[in-house]
Parts: sequence; structure tokens; C-alpha cells
Amino acid sequence: MNNTRRTFLKNSALTVAGAALLPKQFFGAGKANEIVGIQLYSVRDDMKKDPAGTLQQLAKIGYKYVEHADYVNRKFYGYSAPEFKKLLDGMGLKMFSGHTVMSKKDWNESKKDFTDSWKYTVEDAATVGQRYVISPWLDESLRKNYDELVGFLELFNKSGELCKKSGMRFGYHNHDFEFKYSLNNKKIYDIILEKTDPSLVIQQMDIGNMYGAGGRAEEIIKNHPGRFVSMHVKDEIKTNSKGEMGEGYESSVLGKGILPVKEIIDLGRKKGGTSYYIIEQESYQSKTPIQCAKEDLEVMRKWGY
Repeated sequence: MNNTRRTFLKNSALTVAGAALLPKQFFGAGKANEIVGIQLYSVRDDMKKDPAGTLQQLAKIGYKYVEHADYVNRKFYGYSAPEFKKLLDGMGLKMFSGHTVMSKKDWNESKKDFTDSWKYTVEDAATVGQRYVISPWLDESLRKNYDELVGFLELFNKSGELCKKSGMRFGYHNHDFEFKYSLNNKKIYDIILEKTDPSLVIQQMDIGNMYGAGGRAEEIIKNHPGRFVSMHVKDEIKTNSKGEMGEGYESSVLGKGILPVKEIIDLGRKKGGTSYYIIEQESYQSKTPIQCAKEDLEVMRKWGY
């Protein structure tokens, strides 16, 4: 894949000064507070060409909730927050969460406060109806020094306080490096879990991103019960290329890969505190992104989500 999720997020972090879900009772299964949705990065090229048309296709498939991966210059896919909310409302869609990278540039050390840019990020998230503002990246500079990482994670807690004022929560989404690298003999992911306040910072576990680096979702959920409000539901297959995380794996239609996806999400439901299940597929094995989105939702329905 030419434009990997990793590259996309790195570019977003530089660009942004601050960067669906179905009620389970809709299908006659699951808990009333659980929702199933799609991360719009799954259909990123379609969203770039025709945001409204792509959202309409997802709504026709049966999605009721989406998660964004494009917030630049106070716009979601080119729309202001009020405009995008109106677009979603018109299609019967809701967007309870979204990805925007929070970096060191979003904190003004001299003022001991967040920059206006990050405050706008939170403000616009609230306007569009989000419940969670999720940062999906840690700059490489933050992965080299334990004290610097811990200091930045305190900003996660402060962002949680800021989001809480608008009735939302802050969150973090993992990739692979959190499981590849350690500081002070602790995996970066373990440091993140240890130093973030669960009442202020949720964890959105990407069960696929971690796999090639040795992260095993079931083990992590068992060791940290109740911490994973949201989950990126993803399957993985072995590929001859570097794959999405550079470790030889790429995502596939759910149930077609090597991950025990149903067992993981069932454990998330039972012990992980998970109520948001966000489908994400970044590679398509000769199918179209929309077709994959349809098949993924059908699998989730079959599994009772």
C-alpha cells in the first residue's frame, strides 16, 4: 500500500497544529450501550474524492456511526464542524469519536496551557457530536526518553480534563511501536497505561496494529481489565510486502485472517470494558474499500455485534 496509515499520521501530525456504529439492539443482539462503526480511513481514497457520496454509501450498507481520520484547519474532510454535523445528520449518521494527533506543539509551556489550535480541536469535536477525542500517534522523539514520555503523558491527562469540560473524554490509539520499544525496562504501551488516568484518558486498542510487533490483545485485556472503552476491530494476513506496520502483515476482511477476532472482541465485551467497536480495514486484497466495509459489517452482525 503506497500511503500507509503510518505515513498518513506522520503527515497529519505535521499538518495539524493541534490532527458506523450500529446499536447492537438494531440487530437483535448485544448490549444496548454497544455500537459498531467504521473508521473512515478504511475508505480514505473515496472520502478524499467524494465525502458526501461515500458517507451515503456507508449509510446504505447499514452503518449508523463513523469515526473520522481527517481534521485539518478546523475542517472535517473539507467541511466545518457545523457543516459536517449537518451532513451526517442528513444521512442518519453519528460520529462519536475521531482521530486527531496531539503533539508537543499543542502545549504552550510558557503559559502552562494548551494552544488555541488544540482548544479549537476539542471545541469542534464537541460541535460535531464526538464523545471521544482520540490521538493516534506518539512522535518518535517521545519514545527515546522515559522522563520526557511521562511528562507528555501528563498532558494526555490534562487534555482529558479539557475534554471533560465539554462532556467528552480524551483517548489514545496504539500502533506497533508501543510494543516494539521499551524505556526503563517497560514497554511503551505499559508506560502509557500506567501513567494515564483511566477517568480522563480512554484507550482505543487496535488489535491488528500490535500483532506484528508481538502485542497480543487477549493477554493485554486480561492484564488490564476495564481499560479499553473503544477497540479497532481488524484482522491480519501475512503479506510478501512490508505491510501496513512494516512487519509483513496487512489487514483483511474480518474472519479471513489469522487473528482470533471474535474471541478478542468477546473478551473486550466481557472484561475489557469495551462498548465501541470500530471496524478498520486498510488493505483490500483486490476488492474495493466499500465492498470490504460491507463484508466486515456482515461479519460483525453474524457475530452478534
